[in-house]
Amino acid sequence: MVTERKTAAERREEILVVSLEEFGEHGLHGTSTDTIARRAGVSQPYLFRLFGTKKKLYLETVRRCLRETLELFQEASAGKTGEDALSAIGKAYMGLLEDRTRLRAQMQAYADCDDPDVREAVREGFGALVDHVERISGADAARVRDFFAFGMLLNVFASMDLLDRPGPWAKRLLDSCMEDV
Repeated sequence: MVTERKTAAERREEILVVSLEEFGEHGLHGTSTDTIARRAGVSQPYLFRLFGTKKKLYLETVRRCLRETLELFQEASAGKTGEDALSAIGKAYMGLLEDRTRLRAQMQAYADCDDPDVREAVREGFGALVDHVERISGADAARVRDFFAFGMLLNVFASMDLLDRPGPWAKRLLDSCMEDV
């Protein structure tokens, strides 16, 4: 069997895809670089040659996850302003919540903010999301706050698998939130 030789960029991409899954499942401290390397089809020394340390790989994975969320926001709101932009971003984000891997990775990143480097990466990425929403919507601080608060509630609901099958209490809470949207 002939195997195709991959470039460093292709290997890097494969490692980042696997890293999102593994770090999302187990977090920074519970993830093994050996598992990531094995699943990505590379040696552990090669993984370290590309990323330096497990923490640097984790930070790159977190930054990428948040950057891709920003790109989703930008694409969804392109050509829109105000409430139209917020509505488009909200709908696009609901679609993103269906990706359990990305959702878990995002939630793990928040949980791993005890580490100052992770905290800084998450602050930077989340700040870019807020900056975009403020700029594109022109909304006041209270509206932007509510937009992100509802987004975080959706994260929690999606984590508990309550978006498609909400219990009575969850339905009441979601319905209440949707009244203001």
